[in-house]
Amino acid sequence: MRDDPPPHPEAAIQDLVRKVWTRGRERHDRTGTGTRALFGTMLRFDLSDGTVPLLTTKRVFWKSAVRELLWFLSGETSIRPLVAEGVHIWTDWPLDRYRRLTGEAIDRDTFEARILADPDFAARWGDLGPVYGKQWRRWLGPDGREHDQLSSLVEGLRTNPTSRRHIFTGWNVAELAQMALPPCHMTYQYFVAEGQLSGILYQRSCDLGLGFPFNIFEAALLLRMLAQQCDLAPQELVWVGADVHLYLNHGHLVEAILARAPRPWPKLHLARRPPDLFSYRLEDVVVEGYAPHPYVPAAVAV
Repeated sequence: MRDDPPPHPEAAIQDLVRKVWTRGRERHDRTGTGTRALFGTMLRFDLSDGTVPLLTTKRVFWKSAVRELLWFLSGETSIRPLVAEGVHIWTDWPLDRYRRLTGEAIDRDTFEARILADPDFAARWGDLGPVYGKQWRRWLGPDGREHDQLSSLVEGLRTNPTSRRHIFTGWNVAELAQMALPPCHMTYQYFVAEGQLSGILYQRSCDLGLGFPFNIFEAALLLRMLAQQCDLAPQELVWVGADVHLYLNHGHLVEAILARAPRPWPKLHLARRPPDLFSYRLEDVVVEGYAPHPYVPAAVAV
């Protein structure tokens, strides 16, 4: 009697998409678009064999995801460095603010061109407020001191690996109102056992169609970086979603994801070990064997 092969890890993601779309509660949302949502779910991804959770049922532009993670790690909050590298994923929020406050019906390309050409314009209109990078690297304490959560995390993993306090978060209650978008992937925690590193990402709000593929890939990449910096072996990424939703105008995206057979997940390795967590470059991240189904365009709800 032959054992059946294990299910493709992406099958669990397809199951979640199906459940949210068919059983989710239809709800009004901040953007006015409308969603179907379920509350509270978990997925687990084995990273020990070098694979990386990078969806194959639609193409994910993983180099943009790497650039976004490096932008977070730098502590930057302006879209200008991202725009300079051709990454547009954060432009919609400041663009929407600019249109609302000025009344100018400017298109994205023109707005981004001004961001790049005019530092003063970029400072006024391109900054997102104290979003992820600010909280990760420069959390402002009540005494006025800034706290680098990621540097402290690396130090803790190296010197006290069995601690239950290997945590960083972006949910700074005092500064939420100043953020263009409060953190969706908000809290990360890590666990070391027998020289292996596992991590949990708690996501308060998850756009399953557009944001989730970036979120899990970046979380897995960050875990790999931390493992390398701390001489540990990557083990498992656990993802916990609270409000997990699909936008009502993403039906075509849902149909494509559910109709396609997953392909083998790619392997990820780091081409070098930089001197610290904050010195990685795009070319250090090598993804091999990524052969996804075609990209499926879908509108971002702002």
